[in-house]
Parts: sequence; C-alpha cells; structure tokens
Amino acid sequence: MDKIRIGIMGYGNLGRGVEAAIAQNPDTELIAVFTRRSPDTVKIKSNAKVVAEADAAAYADKIDVLILCGGSATDLPEQGPKFAAMFNTVDSFDTHAKIPEYYERVNAAALAARKVGIISVGWDPGLFSLNRLYANAVLTAGKDYTFWGKGVSQGHSDAVRRVKGVKNAVQYTVPCDEAIEKARSGNNPDLTVREKHRRVCFVVAEEGADKSAIVADIKNMPNYFADYDTEVNFITEEELKKNHSAMPHGGFVIRGGETGGGYRHVMEFSLKLDSNPEFTACVLLAYARAAFRLAKEGIVGAKTVFDVPPAYLSAQSGAELRKTLL
Repeated sequence: MDKIRIGIMGYGNLGRGVEAAIAQNPDTELIAVFTRRSPDTVKIKSNAKVVAEADAAAYADKIDVLILCGGSATDLPEQGPKFAAMFNTVDSFDTHAKIPEYYERVNAAALAARKVGIISVGWDPGLFSLNRLYANAVLTAGKDYTFWGKGVSQGHSDAVRRVKGVKNAVQYTVPCDEAIEKARSGNNPDLTVREKHRRVCFVVAEEGADKSAIVADIKNMPNYFADYDTEVNFITEEELKKNHSAMPHGGFVIRGGETGGGYRHVMEFSLKLDSNPEFTACVLLAYARAAFRLAKEGIVGAKTVFDVPPAYLSAQSGAELRKTLL
C-alpha cells in the first residue's frame, strides 16, 4: 500500500499532535516538518526531516498533503493562501466570523495551482459544524445551541499571547450550566453569547508591562473576547506551568426542534477531550486523507467539512465500512 506523504507546517502543540497521529495511522507517513525556527534547534520524535519554512517549495513534489499547524490570529491568514499555491493543504482556521473571507482567498490560490485546500478542520469548526448541519437538515423547525468547554482554547490562548506585554497565557472557555440545561429542555430559549459562556484568562506579563492596557486589549478584542464576560488573572510563569499546562477541552452541540405533529425533539453531540491539540490533530489527519483522495480524482479548490464525503476520512474501504459501521 502506497502511503500518503504528509508534511507538517509548524511544530507547536498541534504539530506534535499530528506527528503522534501519523504514528497511529499506517496509511500515512511523515516526510518533513517545516519551521520558522532554525531547523537544527527543532527536535522531533520521528525520522522525518526538519526543514526551514522558506525551503518548503522544494518539497512540492515530495508531499501529498501539507497540514498547516499555525494559529488563526496571524499565521493561517498568511500561510493558508501561500501554501495552497504549492501543496494540497488542510488547516484548522477557527475564526468563525472570518471563514467566508478566508475560504475565498484559499480557494483562489488552490484553483490557480490546481490543488485542494480543506479549511477550518477540527472539532469546531469541523465536527461540530457537521453536527449542526445534520441537525438542521433533520429538524428544520428548531434552534441551535453550541457550548464550548470547560477547556483551553488554542486559538483564543494564541490570540492572548499576541497581545502587547504578554509573555505567556492560557485561556479557558467556560460554559454556563444554567444555559446548557435551558437548551436541553427543548423549549428553544433565546440565549445571548454572554449568557452561554464566560472566558477566563491566566496571563504572564512581561516585566514592566502595563497590566491595565493588557486587560483592556484582551477584553475589547473583536471576534474573541468583546462579546463575553472575560476575567483576566495575572500569574507567574511557574504557576502557569504548574497549574495550566494540560490542554483539556470539549463541548456540546444541541438542537431542539419540533416536527409536524407537534412533537419536540432534542439532538445532541458532545466531546470530552483530555488534549485539545492531540484530538484536533487526529481530525486534521483524517481530512488530509480526504484531501489526498479528492486530489487523486482531479478535484481542486478550497473545501470545508461540508464538501467532503464521510467515507473519504476513513482508511477502510467502502466495502469494509458497509460491513462494520453501517
């Protein structure tokens, strides 16, 4: 069996998770890890090559799918279109409000290069998006509710770390129990963003930084914190490493709806994750398999989870899936 040749762009928590996922999937192999750091300073667990990001183009014919593992705040808006012009790509762009714009930019690059670029892959956006679609298609008269956490949000933590004066930070998304129970009731209440979640940040400030400015920059950040009750706590680097180094997460997608006979129904999908990046990495790798198959069929352009046949995610054949999972 020919293995799917994978490249990893960026070797942070998510990149390391993809490397671990590849080790569990025998139909894939890691060819190279690309980094903005000096390659000789990056130690990986596999025998793949570590290559400077600037030299990535030289691997265009050696890699079937490049998995982009940068952050959504500043990395992916640049890297997504750039590398979709060279490789079939998969990424986890998760700034929901900017997905339509990001899609268009990746689509233009991928179409011009005759490549496939699957964007916004993960569990939300990603698996949660699919469940929202399924629930909306089945219960056409109803209302959606999505709750995240309690857990560490990689995208929001990355956004906090990029605030001026922040040395390191972790952000927890905390769902409100009362709102969850209201959503599960089937009564379809109106719940505001602020009623459903709050955000809790633990920040290590740089020496001499203006903490009041940091708090203001975080709380007023559009698309991330401005619409939520946000708590900012300043702690030491030691406290951060001791108490906030794990990366759990999870959440719920709930839809309450009513069918023609006046019956009420509730559909729910939930996740409980010990490691957000490791789970997200597994989703990315499954969609890398799909990108490879789409590319072999000559399909090009940007795609989302809505555009990918579920069977393309699995290493099993159609016959095996019909026998074991259908």
